[in-house]
Amino acid sequence: MVTNRRPEGSQKVAGVVQSITAEQLRKDGISDLRQLQLAVPGLSMANQEGNLEIFIRGVGSSNNTELGDPGAAPHLNGTYIPRPRGLGVMFYDLERVEVNKGPQGTLYGRNAMAGTLNIITQKPVIGETGGYLQGELSNRHGHGMEGAFSIPISSTVAMRVAGYEAKKDAGFKNMSTDAQASKLPAAGSENNHAARISLLVKPSNALNFSLIGDTGKEGGTGYPGANIYGAVVSTGLRPENLALRNLVYRGEAGELSNKLNGLQAKLNYDFGPVNLELSASQRKVDFLQRNAASEGLAYPGLDLSKITYDNYSTVYWQTKSKSKIYEARLSSNDKAAFKWSTGAFHFTEDQSVGYLSTSDRGYCCFSGTEFTMPIVQGSSSAVYGDASYDVNEQLRVFGGARYSEEKKYRWGIGGNWALTLGGEDYGCCIATRLGTPGYVPALLSRPNFNLSEVTTQAQIAQFLIEGTKTPGERDTLVAQIQAIANGSNPKGTCFTRPDINNGSQTCPKNNPSDTKGGFSYANLTIPTQQVGSSKASFPDMRLGTEFSIDRDHLVYGKIATGHKSGGFNDSFNGSTIPETYSPEKLISYEIGSRNAFKLFGRHAIINTTAFHYGYDNQVFQDLTCINMDTTQTPATCKGYSLANRNIGTSKIDGLETEAKFVLPARFRLDMNLTLLKTKISSGVVADARAVDYGDGGKAPLINLAGNRLPMASNVNLAARLTQSLDVGPGTLDWQALVAYRSSFYLTQFNEQDIVFNNGKRQTALQAGFPDKQKGFATVNLGLGYTLDRYRFELWAANVGNVEASQKALVGPALNIRFLNDARSYGMRLRYNFD
Repeated sequence: MVTNRRPEGSQKVAGVVQSITAEQLRKDGISDLRQLQLAVPGLSMANQEGNLEIFIRGVGSSNNTELGDPGAAPHLNGTYIPRPRGLGVMFYDLERVEVNKGPQGTLYGRNAMAGTLNIITQKPVIGETGGYLQGELSNRHGHGMEGAFSIPISSTVAMRVAGYEAKKDAGFKNMSTDAQASKLPAAGSENNHAARISLLVKPSNALNFSLIGDTGKEGGTGYPGANIYGAVVSTGLRPENLALRNLVYRGEAGELSNKLNGLQAKLNYDFGPVNLELSASQRKVDFLQRNAASEGLAYPGLDLSKITYDNYSTVYWQTKSKSKIYEARLSSNDKAAFKWSTGAFHFTEDQSVGYLSTSDRGYCCFSGTEFTMPIVQGSSSAVYGDASYDVNEQLRVFGGARYSEEKKYRWGIGGNWALTLGGEDYGCCIATRLGTPGYVPALLSRPNFNLSEVTTQAQIAQFLIEGTKTPGERDTLVAQIQAIANGSNPKGTCFTRPDINNGSQTCPKNNPSDTKGGFSYANLTIPTQQVGSSKASFPDMRLGTEFSIDRDHLVYGKIATGHKSGGFNDSFNGSTIPETYSPEKLISYEIGSRNAFKLFGRHAIINTTAFHYGYDNQVFQDLTCINMDTTQTPATCKGYSLANRNIGTSKIDGLETEAKFVLPARFRLDMNLTLLKTKISSGVVADARAVDYGDGGKAPLINLAGNRLPMASNVNLAARLTQSLDVGPGTLDWQALVAYRSSFYLTQFNEQDIVFNNGKRQTALQAGFPDKQKGFATVNLGLGYTLDRYRFELWAANVGNVEASQKALVGPALNIRFLNDARSYGMRLRYNFD
């Protein structure tokens, strides 16, 4: 186990680190990274549009934009992963997975405020040959292959080659009744493959060099979400009483393409009393997704025949990221009483991101939203030092400090597309269609992002046209405004069709009579220039002591801090100075004991930890004015938008217990229990559930003090019972993993009543915003038989097919749920070469 940046025995760690081997994960039926939370109490993981969100003990981050950062730091082989898109495609040929709970800012740096998740892959070993080949069949038409092989190239060089491929249908169901829409595959299907090559060069005992290159691709119908707002408002039912995986799809199917590549290099040289470690890594992400479009849930009483299936409104996402990380570290030989390490860290990331939402089949004015940023840059540099001293054979003290500096910069465009096109007698309005079959947005392939060059009506029309790479077969936007762009008619080209007009408007002939085939008016709106930057610096520290009562009993206490990066918000009205927010800070006070002993002559472990967190500078989303009308006295805000602000503080208290028992008849019982009490101490924000667009987008204020933190269950339990038996010439084993989480809230609002600006009060349920996930338990089962080098396994995950929300995204008429995986089961055959 690697915890304090050096290998340590699991019972010698002053903290809570849960490590699960690849073999145990496979037996538990955990083949998806998100399912790791079933075996690690206090860990919560969700996936929103490809972004993996990690919460540990109620601490994390839901800011998935290019400006956001995770609150729990993901790592691959100890190297930081800044953009956790597609992290699950690295989940093969593993040695183990480690979850380090609590702030780790001193040792692991940026965004390790909640802790760390470290995926550790198998490495080649000098002089050893071996590997495995594995095939799998599962429900939902699933199948997969995985294999790895280690090759000793010479007495000083070894290589390991690994790869996998997996396909699986979605756990969601398409309930559409339309002849075409009913054929759409549901969101959530997977078609993934990846490969990895690891090289180890060890010319002497003092020197070794490793190089790991990996590539992978995620495909399928994209990450699914379910908008339950309409179903809740129409039925009055709570989410647990609705079928959250039964959706009404329309438009086009979702589509995902996520290409990932990475390279890690590490050099170690042992000078005797001092060890030198140099590491460098590069990671690329190329993500593109078209969301599967749906009308939400197929709730009881919904008339499926009245849905407009010819509606292609959806959302497009594009992310390109290239990050580089460099680290140099010196450490003392671990045999000394005084152990120390010091180092320097540098990180850079260049991103390009695109987002476009289309609003199809509107019978008035077209309005879409685009945020496309061809330049997004981030960097972080840090220096750190850490040391421990053995006062005597029993007592040890340790401490460390880290200083970090960070910068962020972004340039691009952001805001609304709007077309308001007038008919006869200046009637409003003739609608626009965008996004019909075959449509491809331009996003990052736009030829121009400099809005200082877009001032005339013709240039504005051309800018809107350039947002489309390939028009859809029934799109109208380009045909309607092309004449404005090329100057042939400043009123555009007016025409009507039933699907863009609904019989309510005609093109102007009599009033006005001089449009020359154009509209009576053509009001066009485009996004605004986005320019933002921020910088911040912050220290981290840890200080603690350990006391070994004897070789099997350890007690410890420590104080540690961690930070999550700050940033800036969107800029509005051409402002080049957007509002910034500072890094969040967490300080932890922790005491614990680690105990190994004999129980009825058999090995047993009981470890207990108690902790208290102070969470300061906490970021909540609030409203900011983006359109101030200064013609009124006093000046009045006429438009608002969400902004991230440091307006919260919270407290977290917890108790965590780990117990492992070897029982008679070759049984083994492992249990992990985490008890949490979270409380928001302060935080008054705008209630995004009650935005009043009739009042410029204003929302009432809501006091969050006393609420629980999102994603934090009071009780978290994982219990695993295993047994192995000699049966015939081989060994039979089975295991049952039971995970329980008590109820938790999905947002900071905690189902508080909504008090609208006009004084009207509604419960969260009445308004369509229930956000409490009731407590639930899931069961994973596994059965295996090993005969020589062969192993046959049966497995089942989420046996009861429990539906549980892992994240909610709320806003006006939005209560989108991202769920756990549906029941899956299968069988696999494995052959080990070693």
